[in-house]
Amino acid sequence: MSLPTATPLNCLSIVLPARDEEGCIEATVRHLNLELKLQGVPHEIIVVDDGSKDRTWEILRRLTSEVPELHPVQNNGLHGFGRAIIHGLDHMLGDAVVIMMADESDDPRDVVRYWQLLSEGYDCVFGSRFMKGGGVIDYPWLKLKINRLANWFVRVIFNIKLNDTTNAFKAYRKTVIDGCRPFLSPHFNLTVELPLKAIVRGYTWTTMPITWKNRRTGEAKLKIKEMGSRYFFIVAYVWLEKYFSRGDYKTLVQKP
Repeated sequence: MSLPTATPLNCLSIVLPARDEEGCIEATVRHLNLELKLQGVPHEIIVVDDGSKDRTWEILRRLTSEVPELHPVQNNGLHGFGRAIIHGLDHMLGDAVVIMMADESDDPRDVVRYWQLLSEGYDCVFGSRFMKGGGVIDYPWLKLKINRLANWFVRVIFNIKLNDTTNAFKAYRKTVIDGCRPFLSPHFNLTVELPLKAIVRGYTWTTMPITWKNRRTGEAKLKIKEMGSRYFFIVAYVWLEKYFSRGDYKTLVQKP
């Protein structure tokens, strides 16, 4: 597809929500920062401590003296994965953002590719673990089955080709973030709300293959049994916007 002339990007913000990640947060920040510096990507790393009860915040504070690109913040309000991301988005200084997990499950090299595609003019770049070139390592089989079923459902009702909507690891220009507010999802359902709103509201997007590997330390925060109704609510909400808003939000996006 042909892209409109895009505003050049100056800085990439990476937002990582973190709760009780003392076993991996330092390695995540160091590896990410090194890769971005080697590839010449101007960036800031915003780690949002979402009420950790371990040494996560202590480690982040210490790292700031060695990694000047690191800007840790604390979410002192209500906690939740989505709330932590929104808190990070509220503090970003860049004109583009990548949302990334803090447990080293996402590959920093993919962040560089996100930046490159955004710089070509796309408003959003959505990574997929399940397209050609993508992959997963040590994905729990039950979560994988549920994931594939949920993503198939989203593809069908929205009539889109994206096959990994539920994955949090995605990239957006700041104009998209601002145009999709207010956010309704306090938990992991924000990972679905953001891309679906961006698609429905008419922003340009593309996909690329990404790799994912299961965490080596700590405990997974996503609890499937707690999230089913929350995912369904936000999918239904954005679906209603798509078919019953009569293009009101899309018009606002295209004609500010």
